Amino acid sequence: MKLDGRRESSNVEDRRGMSGGAKAGLGIGGIIVVALMAWMTGGNPLEAVVQQVQQNGFGGNTEVNEGQREFTEEEQALAKFSTQILAGTEDVWTEIFKQHGAQYQNPTMVLYTDGTQTACGQGSAAMGPFYCSGDQKLYIDLSFFTTMKQQLGADGDFSYAYVIAHEVGHHVEYLTGTLEKVHAQMAKLSQTEANKLSVRLELLADFYAGVWAHHDNKRFGSLEDGDIEEAINCAQKIGDDYLQTKARGYAVPESFNHGTSKQRMKWFKLGLETGDITKGTTFQCSDAEL
Repeated sequence: MKLDGRRESSNVEDRRGMSGGAKAGLGIGGIIVVALMAWMTGGNPLEAVVQQVQQNGFGGNTEVNEGQREFTEEEQALAKFSTQILAGTEDVWTEIFKQHGAQYQNPTMVLYTDGTQTACGQGSAAMGPFYCSGDQKLYIDLSFFTTMKQQLGADGDFSYAYVIAHEVGHHVEYLTGTLEKVHAQMAKLSQTEANKLSVRLELLADFYAGVWAHHDNKRFGSLEDGDIEEAINCAQKIGDDYLQTKARGYAVPESFNHGTSKQRMKWFKLGLETGDITKGTTFQCSDAEL
């Protein structure tokens, strides 16, 4: 991506090197880290997730004072990159909301190490990047990008940008009322039926990530050769079916809560190609159309 000269967002809390912890809602990376490890060891990924959410002090509560460690040049570069991507989402979504007669409220990005406190409980790096509607913040341990590269082969700056834009997509869902409405419905359903709604939420966030990319490129000319392929590769490799098959040799569709590789690629590409938020119909289309 071309980001030279791009501004960095001021809506960032840098908690790296501070205290640890662990308990929060599962984000885009949670299905990769928690569920994948469960499948690899022959366990039930849903039980693994529940167990992590219920456990307190997963990462320990040892206090680490800021400044005790110096960050590498690579870590600082990733931090700058992430704040530039966040700034890009602010610019794009502010304009889109304005065009629809609404006002966009910027979320805050929290950069942390291992674990941190959130309004949704204690957040753990083991769950990957996640969005907490309780405080309207997205939480990212930058080491997740290394996990993407080394364990999944999903590398490249635009694939990292896609992950951030996906979590911002959940913030858009929150601002439009979709997130709260769907979560309320999920609480009344069986796990299998709730998973189906979760898939639609996640695919909508993928779509919104594509919408952002469309307008960011139109506004800044940010995309370079190979960028789109990077994001599509990332979407393909974080599909529930891909991860489960990779880990255990087969997939269990009723346990899917993020969508198949085909679905994730489809909705991201639709947002990227159209840039039209009215095309985000993951809750209006049939299962077959999803």
